[in-house]
Amino acid sequence: MADNAPTRLVETIRAPQHYTPPTARELRSQAVHRLQVGLFGLCAMLLIVGLANIIMDRARLADVQDPIKDVVAVDAAPKKAASDPLADIGVVPSADPSPSETADAESGALLKKR
Repeated sequence: MADNAPTRLVETIRAPQHYTPPTARELRSQAVHRLQVGLFGLCAMLLIVGLANIIMDRARLADVQDPIKDVVAVDAAPKKAASDPLADIGVVPSADPSPSETADAESGALLKKR
């Protein structure tokens, strides 16, 4: 087994390594990479700001009421507020102290009979 020792892919360091300055090709490659990252960042910010602008415009359009609805709402007769169905049939007392329409109709019918 000792005879079949794996060969090393990297040589062991026997002497101190000195700094080697990057070549012109490496410097150009780094500059192009920085330029690509910067342009990608600018495009991403442009897209985010554009998307935010679209969302705000849609929200502003949703907040603005249609003037036709305002005219229709003014012309329409005011509707009676929703009533309590249990109070209408007499199961529970009504919340408002005003008499109901059925009581007015019954009293009017009683007055006519007299």
